[in-house]
Amino acid sequence: MKKEPFQISVNDQYQLDIHPEDAQMLDAVPNGPNMFHLLENGQAYQAELLDADPTNRTYTFRIDGAKYTVAISDYYERLVKKLGLTTVGSHKINSVKAPMPGLVISILVAPGQQVQKGDPLLILEAMKMENVIKAAGDGVVKTVAAHTGKPVDKGFTLLEFE
Repeated sequence: MKKEPFQISVNDQYQLDIHPEDAQMLDAVPNGPNMFHLLENGQAYQAELLDADPTNRTYTFRIDGAKYTVAISDYYERLVKKLGLTTVGSHKINSVKAPMPGLVISILVAPGQQVQKGDPLLILEAMKMENVIKAAGDGVVKTVAAHTGKPVDKGFTLLEFE
């Protein structure tokens, strides 16, 4: 059975489909914190990861001085959206969980602190990349369960909101 492609959107302007077997052939090698060496059709590029939102599968890179925001969706995400099963409106966020296993590099908030949607909460290092975990909504930090320098598993509750 042929697997459905990932749909890649770049800067909300360009769309392309990449099949899982083709994605394995992409040549991207980490070469520093948030830095990657890319090779495409014999041409080499340096890419810097500026922002990562693994929950929403969006990533912003700087390549040759230009910014590119890349959104990735798989077949099931597109199907759920097509069927109208996405949630509409806002809902209260009670906690933030680790989207992947990693090492907590820095905690940027404290209990009692007011945060707004998009505010950075902490930095999680995973696969040699630093990922800024951001607030999905407005709230007040109740507890911080993560500790700087300590590893966490995927799904670990990093912090809770009031």
